[in-house]
Order: sequence, then C-alpha cells, then structure tokens
Amino acid sequence: MSPFVHLHTHSEYSLLDAMCRTEQLVQKCVEQKMPALALTDHGNLCGAIEFYKHAIEHGIKPIIGCELYVAPKSRHTKSKEDGAKYFHLTVLARNETGYRNLVKLTSLGYLEGFYYKPRVDKELLQRYSQGLIILSGCRSSEICRLLGQNKFESALAVAQELRAIVGPENFYMELQNHGLPEDEARNEQLVEIARRLNAPIVATNDVHYLSREDREAHEVLLNIQGEKTLADEDRRSYEGEEYYFKSYDELAPLFERWPEALENTVRIAEQCDLKLDFSKAHLPTFALPSGYQDANEYLRALAYEGAQARFGRLSSEIKDRLEYELSVIAQMGYSGYFLIVWDFVRFAKSQNIPVGPGRGSAAGSLVCYCLGITDVDPLKYGLIFERFLNPSRVSLPDIDIDFCMRRRDEVIRYVEEKYGRERVAQIATFDKMKARSVVRDVARVLGFSYGDADKIAKLIPVGATLDAALEGVSELRRRYETDPHVRKLIDVARKLEGLARNAATHAAGVVITPGDVTDFAPLLRLSDGSVRTQYNMKDLEAIGLLKIDFLGLRNLTAIDDTLKAIKKLTGEELELQKIPLDDPDVYAMLQQGRTTGVFQLEGSGITALLTKLKPTEFRDLIAILALYRPGPLESGMANDYIERKHGHQPVTYPHPDLEEVLKETYGLPIYQDQLLLMARRLAGFTLAEADILRVAVGKKKKDVMEKMRTRFVEGCVQNGIDRAKAEELFADIEKFARYGFVKAHSTAYALISYWTAYLKAKYPVPYMAALLTSVAGNTEKIAEYIQECRELGITVLPPDINESDADFTPLPNNHIRFGLGAIKNVGSTTVQAILAARQRGGPFQNFADFCRRVASDALNREVLESLIKCGAFDRFGTRKGLLSQVEAGLALAAHAHQERKSGQKSFFDPTAPLLKSPDGHDEFAPAELLRFEKELLGLYVSGHPLDPIEERLALLRTCTIQQLKGQPEGKEISLGGRIDSVRVITTSSGKRMAFVRLEDLSGQVEVTLFSDVYEQAKRLLKEDQLVWVRGRTERRAERSNGVQLIAEELLALEEAECSVQLHLTVDPEEVTEPFVQRLKEIFETSPGASSVYVRLRGDDPVMVHLGVKVGVTRALLKQLEALLGDPTKIQRITRKGGRWL
Repeated sequence: MSPFVHLHTHSEYSLLDAMCRTEQLVQKCVEQKMPALALTDHGNLCGAIEFYKHAIEHGIKPIIGCELYVAPKSRHTKSKEDGAKYFHLTVLARNETGYRNLVKLTSLGYLEGFYYKPRVDKELLQRYSQGLIILSGCRSSEICRLLGQNKFESALAVAQELRAIVGPENFYMELQNHGLPEDEARNEQLVEIARRLNAPIVATNDVHYLSREDREAHEVLLNIQGEKTLADEDRRSYEGEEYYFKSYDELAPLFERWPEALENTVRIAEQCDLKLDFSKAHLPTFALPSGYQDANEYLRALAYEGAQARFGRLSSEIKDRLEYELSVIAQMGYSGYFLIVWDFVRFAKSQNIPVGPGRGSAAGSLVCYCLGITDVDPLKYGLIFERFLNPSRVSLPDIDIDFCMRRRDEVIRYVEEKYGRERVAQIATFDKMKARSVVRDVARVLGFSYGDADKIAKLIPVGATLDAALEGVSELRRRYETDPHVRKLIDVARKLEGLARNAATHAAGVVITPGDVTDFAPLLRLSDGSVRTQYNMKDLEAIGLLKIDFLGLRNLTAIDDTLKAIKKLTGEELELQKIPLDDPDVYAMLQQGRTTGVFQLEGSGITALLTKLKPTEFRDLIAILALYRPGPLESGMANDYIERKHGHQPVTYPHPDLEEVLKETYGLPIYQDQLLLMARRLAGFTLAEADILRVAVGKKKKDVMEKMRTRFVEGCVQNGIDRAKAEELFADIEKFARYGFVKAHSTAYALISYWTAYLKAKYPVPYMAALLTSVAGNTEKIAEYIQECRELGITVLPPDINESDADFTPLPNNHIRFGLGAIKNVGSTTVQAILAARQRGGPFQNFADFCRRVASDALNREVLESLIKCGAFDRFGTRKGLLSQVEAGLALAAHAHQERKSGQKSFFDPTAPLLKSPDGHDEFAPAELLRFEKELLGLYVSGHPLDPIEERLALLRTCTIQQLKGQPEGKEISLGGRIDSVRVITTSSGKRMAFVRLEDLSGQVEVTLFSDVYEQAKRLLKEDQLVWVRGRTERRAERSNGVQLIAEELLALEEAECSVQLHLTVDPEEVTEPFVQRLKEIFETSPGASSVYVRLRGDDPVMVHLGVKVGVTRALLKQLEALLGDPTKIQRITRKGGRWL
C-alpha cells in the first residue's frame, strides 16, 4: 500500500480549470495502490457524490473536501482588500458532521459571499467548523500570499486563527513543491510557522490533470475559459508542468527534508471516516387533514374516492388492483410521496392549469389514475404497475408531470409556498464539451482561423465522438495523419472532450426536502442569479432526495388556447376526455401524412412511417410512438408491424401461449409490459421478478441475467415447454428487451397526439393560431406553420389594431391575425394598453382615435412607427401617409393624457390637422412594404418577394428549405432562392470562403461555400441575388433548423434555368402532323432558354434536338402531359458540374 494519499485534488467540476474526471482519479489511486483520495474542487461540491460512489466501488476511501475561496475580510464586503478578492483554503470533511458543514459553507459562499467567486469568511468557518480539517492552502492561500509579501508575523497570525477555528488536532500546514524556484523557500517558512505553533505539516500536490503529458491540454483548457490564444502574452498558464497526479516515488524526493509531511497524508486519511447512507430516503412530510392517522390511510381514502368518480361501480378487478397497488406503496413507505404529487396536480387543475394525461411508467398505476395524477386508464390499455413500482426493486418512484408551458412556474411557486422556499430548489445540470464545440474551442486557442476550425469541425458528424469520427470519416482521418497541426488540435481536443463546461438549469427537475435544502445538498448561484442545487439529478436521487420533473409542454398550452378560442368563436365547450378516439377524419388526415403541428408525429421520418402504417385506430398511435426509435427501426420490427397489420406478412408468435399477450401488436413484443407478461405466462415469473429481468437486460447485469436465465428456463420446463425451446424463448426476450418501450408512456403521449390531430382536423383555424402562438419567437417554426396554414386554406394576415390580440388571433372565414405581441419594438405594456383601451371603448375609429384613447406612456415614436410599418393601421390609410402623422399623433396622445388628468376637454383641439385622412394613393412600393413586415414581424406575411418566381424555383429544386431537415446527412440537394445575407472570411491559408443565408418561401438555411466554390461564385454573392445551389446536407445542432448546406455549385437562377433540358419520349407512330403541330403550339406558349430533345423509341432509339428553346413551367408540363398521356415520358435533365445527367 502506498504511504501517501493525495489530499489536494481537482476534478472537471473545478470548471475549465482542471481536466480530471472523478472516475479517472479513482483509477489512478487503484493503479498506485493509494488507500484513499480527497476531492477538493474550487468552491463547490458538485462532483462529491459522483466521486464518493466511484471510490467506494473501487475500494478507495473517499475524502470529500473543497478548496474554499475565503474573503479577505467579511464575505458581505464586495470589494478588493490590498488587491485581493479572495484567498484559497483547503478544507476536508472528517466525518458526516464535517460533510454537512461543507455543504453549508459551499452553499453560503454562493448565496451570501459571491464576488467573482463563491466566498466564505472566517465567521462562517467558525460557525461550521465541527468535523472539518483545515490545510493551510496552496500558494494562493492567505498565509502564502502574506509570506510572499514578506509579512511573516501576519502569516503566523492567520495560521493561529485558522488553528483556533478547528482545533490543534485538525489543522495542518500545507507544503507543496511544483518545482518552482520559490517553492523550497516558501516551504521553509511554512515549516517554521508549524514549529512555532506546534502544528503538523502535510505534503500535497495541486492536482489539475492526470499526467505530465496533459500539461499542454490543461493550458488550452485554461485559455478556453480565459478566451485567449497561446500566442497572447497575457494568456493563462500554470508555472511548470507538475500539477498532475504524482506517485509516491515522484513526491518523496521533493519532501525528503520533511518525510513526516508525506506520512501525515495517511494520518489525515485515517482521521477521515465519512460514511454516506444511500439507502435512506429523505421525503418531505405531507400535512394530513384532521381525522387521518397516517399517510397510508389518507391515500387509501383519496384513491377510493377517485375510483368512485372514475368508474362508478367498482368491479372486483378494480378493487383487487387498487388494494395491491396501495399495499405496495405503503410497504415501500411512499404514500406521502403520492400525496405530495396529488396535491400539486390537484392545485394545477383547480387553477385551470393544463396538466398532461401522464408521462413515463407512472401512467401504469391505477392509484395515479384514481388520484387524477394521470388520465390514462391502465386497466383499459393493459398497463402494468410493476413497470412503475416494483417492491423487489427498491428505488424512489418517478412521477414526472407535464404542465402548460406558460403556467408551469405557478405550480413550482405553489410547491415553494407550501413546503417553504428554503426546502425547494431547481436542479443543476452540467453542459459538456462535445466533439464539434471542443474542436472549435481548442482551434481558437491554438491560433487556427475561424474558417479552418469550422472546416475541421464540420467533418465530425453531429453527435459523434472524436474517436468515432476519426474512425468513420476518411477525410478527417487523412488530415489527422498528414497535417501535424490538425493532429495536435485533435489530440488536445480528445483529452478535453466530454468535460463539464458550465453549470446550467435542468429543464424540469425540482427537489423537495424535509428540511432546508442545504441540510442535504449544496446550492449554487448561476450567472443569471438563479439558485440551483450543486448536485445533478442522479446524485440527488442517490442521496435519497425527492426529485420531481415539472415539465413544460408547449403542446398543452396550444391545446388549452385552442379550447378557449373554440369557446370564444362558437360557444362550444369541448372536453378533451370526451373526444371520441375513433374519428375517421383524424385518421384520414394522419394517413395522408398531414402531421405538421401534431404532437410527436410531425417530422419527415415519423410521417413517412405513419403513411405506410395508415393508422385506423388509437392503438396504432400507441404503437408508432413505441416503434419510431432506432432499435425497432434498425431491426426491421417497425416494418414487420406495418406488414402484419396490412396482411402482407403472416402473424406468428414465439410460442402459442403468447397469443393473448402479443395479439394487439400482431405477434411482436414492442412494449416492455409485454415482456413482463411473457415471462409470467411462459415461466411463472411474478411481474416483479419479470421487471428485474427487464432491468438486468437493459443495464447488462450479467450475473443477474444468468440467474434469471436459469430461473426462466426451469420455469418454462415446469410449464411443459421443451428446454431447447425455453432457451430460444429467453434469447428472444433478451433481444426484444433492448427494443421494448414503456407502453404507459406511449399510451399517454399517444393521447396528446390524438388530441392535437383531432383539433387540427376539426378546428384548424383556432388550432393553427394556438400553434403559432406556442412557437412565438421561433421564426423558422412560424414560417413552417404559416406554410401549413396556406396548405389548409387558412390565410395568415398581418397585425390589425382592431382585430389582433396579443397572440395569434383566429378569425372567421379561415383567417388568422398576427398578434400585436409579435411586433418588434412593441412591448407587452403597450400591447396591454392597446387591448385595455379597445375593451373600454370598442374598436378604434381612426388613427387619431387610437392616439387619444391609448395611454400616452405606452406610446412613443418607435412604437407608432412599428405599428404603422407592419400594417396594423392599414384600415385607416396608407403606411406612407400615416408615418407622416406620427409627430402629430404623439402630440395628440400627450394632449389627451393632460385632458384626462385635469378632467377637462378643450373645445379647440390643437392637433386638428391630425383629423385629416391620410392620402389614400401615396404609398410605398410593394417590395418596401414587404421589407417592413420582415423587419418588424421576422418574416413576410401578406406576401413574399419570391412569390412571382415560386414556380421557377419549384422546377429547379429537389426540396424546399423547410424540408431540408428531413433529408439524410450527406444527401445531394438542389435549392433555389434569394440571398438574404453574405459573410466572407479569410482562412489561415489566405483563401476566402463564405457563409450565405439563402431564403425561399418556406424558410432560410445557411449555405457554406468553401474556397473553390467561393471563387467560382463570388460575383453572385450579394443580397437579393436570385440563385440556384447544389450541395450536400450537413447536420448542425446549433443551426435554427438543425441543418446547413455545403455548396458544390452555385449559379444565378437564370443560368440554372438555362442548364435545364427537356427530354420527351415519343413512340414513332405518335409522330403525326397534328401531333407535331400541337407540339409547336405548346412550345410557342412558353418561350425560354431550355433546349428540347425528343427520344424516339424503337429497336434503335434516336435522340433528336428540336432546335427550340422553351421556358419550363408547370403550365408547359401540364400541356405536354395532356398531349403525351404519360407524365413519365417527360424528363427535366439538369447539369451537374458541367455534365448532363
């Protein structure tokens, strides 16, 4: 066993300052036979639980510590003291009391002492000193800083103060030697302080990376944080290259004068004995109403009351299931948890906050259904409780709830108020340095140009690791092997890939504790001021805290807005639970693939699957949500399901006894629930045992699987199944368990899918208006949904001062109005003032009336001009005319305000000129009006500059820009459109490249032109130029529509049209005089630049160039199709790189 223990060690949670993963640190300990290890990240405990678990798993004693930031004086003083903002101090938890105190200290550092860093002070150290060991700190400690200023006596006094805080036996003078000239002298002074105080000394190494070879990668990491390059004089750097995980043999020579400093590391490790109990749940107490002795009794009463409301008469099946679930919940001690969830769901529903029908396996619980937590009947849909809560698999149940996106925070506030703000916290998560982003970061620090870095990053497939990309992308591998600069970039990036970059907020997670959160877990404050847990979701669950996901689902908001609009427009009160699930119009719409805006079913991939499936009943929707995942798609299971549904493939079963279990899915086990039932039916498993088998397969627990295999085979044999067949059946279950999906989740989400499909099919105008409102701010989505509106025959109109509400407004006659809240420069205060004035006095009569009635403090020049230019006042005159009256309008608004304030009205109106109607004929050009709309609404509404040439674009493209995101990676695509913007950069090799924003009627996409294509096309790269581009798709998660196009050719639109040839196939007997005359007439109706060739069929086919030029239009193609009688006889041939295809 090594006679040394590392007590000053940083992990990746010393964000962008250290690059050690906790598991790697523990592995180093194992390799070097060190008995223990301390983790001391800067100012936080974010990695403490993760580290503790890894250490215990590998037989290493974990010591949880922290390198605290200590304020020079009071933590409340947010200023420098003698140039210092804070000092470093190494603190270790000796036992559980010390750990709890570290939790408090690191939390208060963020909550009370934050100034550049989360700082504590000596008053807090004194208050929370029990159970702590203090090491005097590194060269950034207060003691070492004072020694560096030749203030020995002051340093001695600080040491005395710290020693007094924790007691003589818990204070050590910390020696470090990183090979720097000053280290030896400083250590001598530290030893002298120790001698005077009779304090022990201890040796540490300030570990920030694993091995000496990582020094350069670590310096790059520091400068990613500091936003510097390695060529900058003020770059961040640690002096020397000794901040790695050294062995005892490497450290012993450095401290040969003070061998006891090394020995004391083991002594400290022996002093520390922290044991965390992960088996205990810390659930908040639910306050019971009078008359109930415990949570079990109250839950039972509520469950039976709810069952009565749900079912009326309770059958024996309902009673038995309810009794079983209640007994398991009580046995596991989770009744209080169910009451907590019931309570906030009940609150949400009482406040008319939309709540989803269920999420995850919780929808398989009858108790949840009876409590109103879920709205899916598990008995009706054959959902299994054990998949949710298994008495043989002790873990906290996971009830996640979807709420209306707009009002989710109201539910969280209710929980905070009920249990106390100090007992409720949202959860942190940590953004990681992914392959593409880390390559860009490292390239910047190494001095690569943006263009070169971007080129390399783009070679990495989205979501791939660097190792996978090197293996799978030949061009990246070639550059890595031939270019030493690229090799260095990739090698450094590989070392940093996957490290935590920054703390962020988990999308939905909230933790509720029985006492203050900081009694159980540390808190941090993010840069936006919000307070979150330092521990991530998994670590909070590990220490037994109650974590609930309060998810915001915009589709629930859209559904709610639709129901309100339907009531407002028609008076009809639609109830979701009463909507028939067999409406033929809904299934007809889905069969046609009209899924835009339908929850979980929009997107080219699942739409294509849906059109093949041709759903006819609700169970098909449940199935497709389970099947549209990589496993079932790649294995062919999804296709088998479709083929069996339509009778193109026979329905077979793995064993005849499984027909009842698998009949609804045509013999295919697509749900995890079915796997549990299969194990019960074939081998006599209980459902709880079967669920353990499912978990073992999913988590690849080989020892458990082997036990289960034996148990399964023997059970099958006892049930009369041949042993060989039993082995085969187990292999089937093992295989299907990897593909199976949670039926409860699929069922609950299929319900939302159906509701949205129903509303779109039956009430398209209010639904599309609500859908547009739900994606406000997302221009790409708004453009997509407006395009869908056009296809549904719905006209989306610009804002109107009398018809628009704050959001998109459904109107009669298949119209939707843009909302006032969507207008740039018009804030919510102004919108509310306009709506209030309209509600008080009715519609505005004219521009003057508007200016008089709307509160003047809500109006200014920018607001009025924006409202006019986007078309909101079009009913009152031309935009040009109204803009000329803005000044007078503001004067009138101010005057009206004074009149209201004084309670008097002037007989003579000083702004009388405003009463004149604007000139009805003087207006901006149509293109200028559209430009105003784009500027203020984010997109064109009343028209589009490309409308006149849409037919030309359609004939040259393989898909629209909006359809790009559904295309596979690397597919060759042709697009036409207008250049919206151009950005040209110079690469490090001196070549130029460009990023072009291309626009068509459906949206925008970024097109990248590398230097060779740029040189050929640079004359065309200007705003408003109409172009045609051929290129290949590339996934880019950071792009608004998730995709970009890498250009291989870019032409002016006219050039592209000239490159189109029309090829007609004709049988010789068709070539008669009337035929030729009609062909000539057709060509004369559409003059243009495309050559026409006729291919005469026969044993020796002949291609004839007719010597005419035509414009290839839809009208021309339609006439030719009528003449030839077969559309396949007409081909448009386009050029590719100078070749005709």
